[in-house]
Amino acid sequence: MSLLNLAWHSLWARRGTALLSLLTIALSVALLLGVENLRTQAKSSFASTISGTDLIVGARSGPTQLLLYSVFRIGNATNNISWDSYQQITQQPTVKWAIPISLGDSHRGYRVMGTTNSFFEHYQYANKQPLRFAQGQALANTYDVVLGAEVARKLQYHLGDKIVVAHGLAAVSFVNHEHYPFVVSGILEPTGTPVDRSVITSLAGIEAIHLPPQQQAYSEQQLTPSSITAMMLGTQSKLQIFSLQRQINEYKDEALLAILPGVALQELWGILSIAESALLAVSICVVITGLMSMLSTLMVSLKERRREMAILRSVGAKPRHIFGLLLLEALLLSVLGAVLGLLSMYLILAAAKPVLLSQFGFYLVLTWPNLQQLYLLLAVVLVGFIAGVLPAWRAYRYSLSDGMSIRI
Repeated sequence: MSLLNLAWHSLWARRGTALLSLLTIALSVALLLGVENLRTQAKSSFASTISGTDLIVGARSGPTQLLLYSVFRIGNATNNISWDSYQQITQQPTVKWAIPISLGDSHRGYRVMGTTNSFFEHYQYANKQPLRFAQGQALANTYDVVLGAEVARKLQYHLGDKIVVAHGLAAVSFVNHEHYPFVVSGILEPTGTPVDRSVITSLAGIEAIHLPPQQQAYSEQQLTPSSITAMMLGTQSKLQIFSLQRQINEYKDEALLAILPGVALQELWGILSIAESALLAVSICVVITGLMSMLSTLMVSLKERRREMAILRSVGAKPRHIFGLLLLEALLLSVLGAVLGLLSMYLILAAAKPVLLSQFGFYLVLTWPNLQQLYLLLAVVLVGFIAGVLPAWRAYRYSLSDGMSIRI
């Protein structure tokens, strides 16, 4: 304990340079843990974008492309699904429920999705969390529209407001369906998923806005879609998923593809993991830089401290005590830097939490460090301790060569 006390007082005596090393380590640790925390939660949030859906069906293309446009509203389908095929598939005894999806229009940069109220009844996210309304209700009339939380917040829409849908996906469009405006009937609670950035209308509404402006009256038959973009299916039993998937993939009337959302999500995350790994590698390099800063500080101060070491020898300290003193100083800086970095990470994430939610729809949960983060902290402390071996060994050598003499 006396050697530890001595190491603490030695650092305090050089608190200026020690503080700089401490802050460098703390900031690098905060960056490393912050990136790891965001990576873990982003992966969890990504995997929980859709839950409880057994199959997603679209025109035959690739699983990733189908997942991107049907769930994330990114990109476009290579082809549509005919309404007849949709009805035939959903009437199979193995299908419990179905959600039709029709894409192609937008509103001020946000994708418009035509569907039915089965979307609000059966779509789930996270750990089978259902969609909830913050205000209003589901689609009751042809020209009702339900807004995702981000759309309503950023565009400042309220219940009863009228909106005009534009043809195509550009933020600015020259083809607006102004003759048939929609009325906001409901606003969903935030989910942290692409639903927050969706403008949801009925399939009938999508058909109605594409009718000629002079056609004021229309029949129910005219509002029945001829095709849809994709569909989500729930089965009567989990044991029936693969047989239904094979049946759809072998469907003779159309070239269709049925995918399991969980498997497709894992494949997509595998593609994105390259950037994830690169970001983590950069964070590790920053931590190493911080520890190297500590090492250089200890090394530079060695020659200035030879008198201090000689005085310690004069009061009975042995070379091994000098060696232990430098090691303890490095260990103290590493431990304090790791703890301060952990606290800084929580403060930074707490400050960034509302910004991430409002700007990116990413809901950040502040939790206790997980096992992997604790391993990272332990690794930082261990590497910092090892980095202290070199200056400690140099101090040991100085102590042996100097003895009781003082070299100026």
